[in-house]
Amino acid sequence: MLFIRRLNPSHTLLSLPLPTNQNPKFHPNQASIRSMASTVQAEFLTLKPYNPPSWASKLNPIPSNSFSLGHFPTPIHRWDLPNLPKDTEVWLKRDDLSGMQLSGNKVRKLEFLLADAVAQGADCIVTIGGIQSNHCRATAVAAKYLNLDCFLILRTSKLLVEKDPGLTGNLLVERLVGAHIDLVSKEEYSRIGSLTLTNLLKEKLIKEGRKPYVIPVGGSNSLGTWGYIEAIREIEHQSQNGTVKKNFDDIISACGSGGTVAGLSIAAWLSELKAKVTAFCVCDDPDYFYDYVQGLLDGLEAGVKSRDIVKIENAKGLGYAMSTAEELKFVKEIAETTGVILDPVYSGKAAYGMMKDMAQNPTKWEGRKILFIHTGGLLGLYDKNDEMAPLVGKWRRMELDEPIPRKDGVGKMF
Repeated sequence: MLFIRRLNPSHTLLSLPLPTNQNPKFHPNQASIRSMASTVQAEFLTLKPYNPPSWASKLNPIPSNSFSLGHFPTPIHRWDLPNLPKDTEVWLKRDDLSGMQLSGNKVRKLEFLLADAVAQGADCIVTIGGIQSNHCRATAVAAKYLNLDCFLILRTSKLLVEKDPGLTGNLLVERLVGAHIDLVSKEEYSRIGSLTLTNLLKEKLIKEGRKPYVIPVGGSNSLGTWGYIEAIREIEHQSQNGTVKKNFDDIISACGSGGTVAGLSIAAWLSELKAKVTAFCVCDDPDYFYDYVQGLLDGLEAGVKSRDIVKIENAKGLGYAMSTAEELKFVKEIAETTGVILDPVYSGKAAYGMMKDMAQNPTKWEGRKILFIHTGGLLGLYDKNDEMAPLVGKWRRMELDEPIPRKDGVGKMF
């Protein structure tokens, strides 16, 4: 029998039944959400009818509604990377700026997934991921915005599965917003699978009178795919009618669960953008993701083969969320030269893979205009403190040779 290690919001390790909501019959309605929105900004947190781009109107099913959770459109700007091939331009789509605690690519998927959850009368959300999952953090925050409880199943080392997971990075945000955390070991996750684990928790919650809505790993199902179909409409508008005015030859992104890449690739293929989509996978392998993306496309009745609309390259290195010294050095150098901070798990590996391929095959990239999708994940860097420490410096004790008379005024603190 599997015992999932439970952490309730008060941080106490338990082996007890899942806690029930104080008001299990409550779920948000449009009026309550509009009331919340009025205190933030005009559109934020409102439920709105969804109308797809005309070029996506034959996909099926089409979502009925979406929530406004992110700050869109996110900016696009020139990214002055060093040592690019001749006449190559790289531009950056800043989906890392889609919010603060609710940042990154997962926000776009959650706009559709949580609208569906509310439509089904859910009072809580169940999802699953790694111990530093950006998706789980974003889901926990978004759920709380909408007055939904959030239950997270987080995968960790078997050496740590019985211990408090701490407050580093994404975990701090998840626990601050009161997410309920269940810990499983990597071995249990591999043996049982994410679908069975989330269903196990779902059934427990149903027995306790709750109405859970399950979101898969990374929010990557056919419904979540609409998040990046919509992102392509946004990019299309920015490149044709906005300040960018660029015809991009390539769109490049990290791939960790498949939904972002599925949305980018089908939308780029259907729209007038017609950019070539390349994904750098940070876990599993390209064959796995071609098959997974195919399943998402089939779920939308897209009528196209994944291998015909996206190129998937392997960039996982040592493994998911595991970084080589060279990859971390790359993240540091890009931050120091361009001011753009890449996360080490997703965009950092994708950009590293892109630059490595450019160095090895420069003629392939010469003269191309590339749009790189920054999918966020900044909080994941906090889990790499020890590994990053040798790469950073530039600090010193300020030299004060003689006593200096104090001048009162601005800055007096003591």
